[in-house]
Amino acid sequence: MIRVVLVDDQELVRTGLRTLAEHDGDIEVVAEADNGSAGISAVRQYKPDVVLMDIRMPQMDGIAATRAIVADRSLTDVRVVVLTTFDEDENVLAAIRAGSAGYLLKDIAPADLRSAIRTVASGDALLSPAITRKVMGTLAGLATTSTHPALLDSLTDREREVLTRIGMGESNDEIGASLHISPATARTYVSRLLSKLSARDRSQLVILSYESGLISPGKALPTVPSGTARIGD
Repeated sequence: MIRVVLVDDQELVRTGLRTLAEHDGDIEVVAEADNGSAGISAVRQYKPDVVLMDIRMPQMDGIAATRAIVADRSLTDVRVVVLTTFDEDENVLAAIRAGSAGYLLKDIAPADLRSAIRTVASGDALLSPAITRKVMGTLAGLATTSTHPALLDSLTDREREVLTRIGMGESNDEIGASLHISPATARTYVSRLLSKLSARDRSQLVILSYESGLISPGKALPTVPSGTARIGD
């Protein structure tokens, strides 16, 4: 059973989310809160698998609450998904920088909401396609200079290739197909990148791929000829 805490200042929204989330029987909403501060308390008490976090709330907003949850070492297994009606660039980036494992808009289809909860609970990060395009477009517009070039020094050539593909929004299956390696091998590379770059999840790797200068506006993805294999793949 996947345990969820809902944090939203509108009771009607929380009621709707609870109904939608629990529809298939494998997800249980264990607590609700109407502001970020109360949300943190609920998360500390129930230690859920996933938190669905609104952004704009009284007393403490969702970004600050997410940051506090991520910083709490007793909550390292808790994953936060920001769920909101707002999709301004600064909110998307702020949520990811705060450590959220995903960012979804409230107009998401019910089945997609449940799928997103399962995805995050399994340890993967996610952004809806529309949000992914927005994040990448915004970062591409900002990445005129590298702000963290030293981040790449510890990476192998193949790890840089994988990080580039992550930055372009590719899944493990897509990375495997692009680089002619198995999805399991791609997953291993992602795990190495998370460790080497001290990133909490895949969403933060997307930002790091831009901030390190690995991806820049107009830069084409490297290609690997069909049938090419490399030692260590």
